[in-house]
Amino acid sequence: MPEVAILLPVFFPLDAVKMGVSSILPGTEVRHDRDFTGSDARVLVVTTFTKVGSDIVSKMPNLKFVQVASTGYDNVDISLLKSKGVKLSNIPIANKESVAEHVIMMTLALLRDLIPLDSKIKNKNWPSLTQGRELKGKVFAIIGMGAIGTRLAERLLPFEVSIVYCDIERKPEEIEQRLGVSFLPLDECLKTADIISLHLPLTDETKGIFSKREFDLLKNGAIFINTSRAEIVDENALIETIKTKGIRAGIDVFPQEPPNFDSELFQLNGVIFSPHSAGATAESQERFMIETVRNVAHYLQGVDPLYQVI
Repeated sequence: MPEVAILLPVFFPLDAVKMGVSSILPGTEVRHDRDFTGSDARVLVVTTFTKVGSDIVSKMPNLKFVQVASTGYDNVDISLLKSKGVKLSNIPIANKESVAEHVIMMTLALLRDLIPLDSKIKNKNWPSLTQGRELKGKVFAIIGMGAIGTRLAERLLPFEVSIVYCDIERKPEEIEQRLGVSFLPLDECLKTADIISLHLPLTDETKGIFSKREFDLLKNGAIFINTSRAEIVDENALIETIKTKGIRAGIDVFPQEPPNFDSELFQLNGVIFSPHSAGATAESQERFMIETVRNVAHYLQGVDPLYQVI
């Protein structure tokens, strides 16, 4: 009987994954999720692209532990796992470097008008001098100071910005001092910041938390970056704010992926996009694999898994 089953979306190469885990977790089942008919394995490993609900759980009578090879785990029916006594872990640290760099990249591109300047030159037009701005001296708000938000704060230190943050729990004073950050309530963060970056998990409490009221608090011309979850933001409110307040935005996540390209969001100036790739680098994927295998091995050896959610 296999101990571990790995379910992958159809665009993942099965043979490569099988080769990677065969020497570490021999006997592991590796399948595409659309072909899944059932397994006697105790451990299930998935990515965020596979929904873990009754359709899968009912086909795994011996399931005791679910490992999501990602920071996010909103693809998992947590209530169902709790009712079955199944443990759940994620990997919250593997992509913190990648996402932090991606946020800074988007911020600099927006501040310096990189995308429109590049487009003009490629169309054989020589741009006049622009009103690009420096990152130095700006107020940068991090909404959600978990592993990624903390790494972003560390990466921002050399840019000499003023960093404010909001989280459900304030960090200890020694951590705030090390990071050079100041805690503010959400409304004060939004009123104060020149740049806002979201790093919140998708929960019942955070879903739709950025609505018209929150966007109305932003400064005219502020930069808004979302690399967390699309459902945290009211897209229509974001569109209206871009149109009325000159907000510029960097968007990496969408309510459905691929997104609805008919949305007005894709017609607006001052918005740049990436395909939910902020955390996807060769280095981060390697870390995800290493940490996932390590966590599963801990569980199989009778050790409490790291990063346990439930």
